[in-house]
Amino acid sequence: MTVKERTENNEKLILCKYATFSQNCTGRAIYEPPCPLRTEFQRDRDRIIHSKAFRRLKHKTQVFLIPEGDHYRTRLTHTLEVAQIARSISRILMLNEDLVEAIALGHDLGHTPFGHAGERTLNKVYGNFNHTEHGLRVAENEGLNLTFEVQDGMKNHKTSGNPASLEGRVVQLSDKIAYVNHDIGDALRGGIIKEEDIPSDCNKILGKTHSERINTLITDIATRGIVDGKIEFSTDVHSAFTKLRDFLFKNVYADNIAKDEEVKAHNIISTLYNHFISHPESLPEDEQIKLKDTCAQRVICDYIAGMSDVYAINEFTKIYIPKAWSIL
Repeated sequence: MTVKERTENNEKLILCKYATFSQNCTGRAIYEPPCPLRTEFQRDRDRIIHSKAFRRLKHKTQVFLIPEGDHYRTRLTHTLEVAQIARSISRILMLNEDLVEAIALGHDLGHTPFGHAGERTLNKVYGNFNHTEHGLRVAENEGLNLTFEVQDGMKNHKTSGNPASLEGRVVQLSDKIAYVNHDIGDALRGGIIKEEDIPSDCNKILGKTHSERINTLITDIATRGIVDGKIEFSTDVHSAFTKLRDFLFKNVYADNIAKDEEVKAHNIISTLYNHFISHPESLPEDEQIKLKDTCAQRVICDYIAGMSDVYAINEFTKIYIPKAWSIL
């Protein structure tokens, strides 16, 4: 018996009937011989962690553009928090933790520089762009060849998504649990909101601190368990959590001084896009090679979407900001 087979047998003893068993993985678009040490979902997790797209998340905006200070979240720290919450829930509900972790680590691979502001800009200048669909394209372009189960979870992690597995549903919920709570912390730290601004009835049900709220939300899911093959919050907790999320959309995501910088982010991305459309020869050599098989608009959109915040600013500066010089 290989290590992989032993792991698959252990899943049969530990996981619940609603879990996605590694042995039943539906496979990949391109067939690969099985690994004797790792299950297919473990392989996906490892591939995502070692990908260039995953490393770039450390310099991509979560909510606040180019914040000063080391304690604000980036897209990478958000991803790690989602993975930890999702793993905790998965373990409690006896679901496939490896699948959950792979989906969680990959769910934001398609995010652009400058967060959702960058996504909106690319959607405007290129058309029909969203980070969930693009995440699958990023994985494909890097040759990750992820399993269909992981791809499904990545594609359906947004509220509007309908993941095929309960593991995907766990990541969908964990994403919201993570960003609602850490965005409150970042907004408080940045002076965007004050403690007294947070709805008191939400505090009463969910808790007043970051750890209290996360504990309440995870405990609520654990207590309710899997009901008729579904994972949901209880009615009171769901109502309070939805109200808290709506509060953030109104007071943090849509209207604050930090969001004023999004206009500059829009200008940087749209200007870069138009520049490369007019001058595709200025693209890096490896991007120009892609022009032989793919339309310029698609190549340029992919190139810009893959940039970190800092790289996009540096590219803009290199192209449009004059260099200082002097006569010796």
